[in-house]
Amino acid sequence: MDMKSNRRDFLKISSQAAIGLPLIASIRIPSAAVTGQIEKKKGPDTTKSSLVLNVRDYGAAGDGTTNDTVALQQTINRCEVLGGGEVLVPAGNYLTGTIQLRSNVTLHLEKDAVISGSPDFNDYPVAQVRWEGKWIQGRTALIYAVDAENIGIKGPGKIAGNYALGGRPNKENPLRHPALIEPINCRNLVFENFSTDYHLMWSIHPTYCENITIRNLTIRSTGGNGDGIDVDSCKHVLIEGCDIATGDDCISLKSGRGMEGYTLLKTTEDVQIRNCKLSDSIFACIGIGSETSGGIRNVLIENCKFSNTKTYAIYIKSRPGRGAFIEDITARNLEVSGMKGGFLRMNILGSGIQDPEPIPGNDGIPTIKNFRFSNIRVSDVEVLVDGTSIHPSKPLDGFELSDVSGICYKGISLANIKNASLKDIKVSGFTGTLLSICNVSGKGLEGAQTIDFPHKVSEEITAGEGYKLR
Repeated sequence: MDMKSNRRDFLKISSQAAIGLPLIASIRIPSAAVTGQIEKKKGPDTTKSSLVLNVRDYGAAGDGTTNDTVALQQTINRCEVLGGGEVLVPAGNYLTGTIQLRSNVTLHLEKDAVISGSPDFNDYPVAQVRWEGKWIQGRTALIYAVDAENIGIKGPGKIAGNYALGGRPNKENPLRHPALIEPINCRNLVFENFSTDYHLMWSIHPTYCENITIRNLTIRSTGGNGDGIDVDSCKHVLIEGCDIATGDDCISLKSGRGMEGYTLLKTTEDVQIRNCKLSDSIFACIGIGSETSGGIRNVLIENCKFSNTKTYAIYIKSRPGRGAFIEDITARNLEVSGMKGGFLRMNILGSGIQDPEPIPGNDGIPTIKNFRFSNIRVSDVEVLVDGTSIHPSKPLDGFELSDVSGICYKGISLANIKNASLKDIKVSGFTGTLLSICNVSGKGLEGAQTIDFPHKVSEEITAGEGYKLR
């Protein structure tokens, strides 16, 4: 089945399921617009009004012990009903539970202003939230928004989650734990010039959003598996000038898991990541997947520095049962050092947990095409490219690797790729053969060592009963 047929089937399924979405009944679902290239969107203007409201004037103490939730929320709400503007948070430590951003309001954290999360789970209301590509019950974020437009947070202050609330759902706290910042189904967002501190949970998690600018943030989520920025079924996203050090992925691109994500078809598309410094102690700097059932396309990564990471600088990942596609991924002008895994891994065979309701058959194998990497400088990198975990039934169509220099300890291994193009690979320090291939065709493969396919492909997933959203 070709890609056009797949997409027609996606849209047909999505339209049939559009009547009643009980999992996310409070969220308006935007149309699944598709663009053919990365667009440079003008940033939203959240400063049309000259109105400035100071949270101190509405009762916020900022002493680090008084719960300022009501005062902060009242200031935001009043700013909205007066037409929008800026909510000013002066220097101080503002202890709070969940607060909700509203349309046409920018939260301005002045120097030495800190929004600090309450340690009490009960201060974070329960709602439908996204977790590992599924809509489930969970705690709302410390700062969240739903169905809002023209919203923002700007620094130079800080947003700090309470470390006691991080972690995955467990027996004592079975609901998803609160993220730090989580806009859902919003348009025109600007987050810039502030810092964050959290632990064992996502820091910034836009979901179903459009036109997002994330600029000049310092994000820290170390000491455990806490992501920095998770872009979840969003379009027209710019992440630039950020300094991110995390325990789990610094930046992760996702779009849903299993039949739920495949039926909703909310694609992550048109994402630019540039001029960022990324470091990770447990997983990857940039992860694309593994929740890819709504599709991911048109991603540009450029002028970034990756350092001291447990696995790979860039990790593209999915598995049979996800379906959909990952296409048009471009990365260029990158500095990569201290990678214990390597520069690039592509794993489409077995990344992430299998969904209880996977996409069956050939449709469940993700379609992947047009991955391009150029002008890469590596040092102290274990593996240059690990690209053998690609399904033989759906080879990667289009892989370019060019202008690579520096030191790595192992070279390039590829399997099940057509229309490959390798040139100007000038690395040293590796043992064995620079290039090993299995079922790869294209240019620049001269002198490659032929290898057997090193993986066992799992049995085909069979269709269960007809799936419907519920």
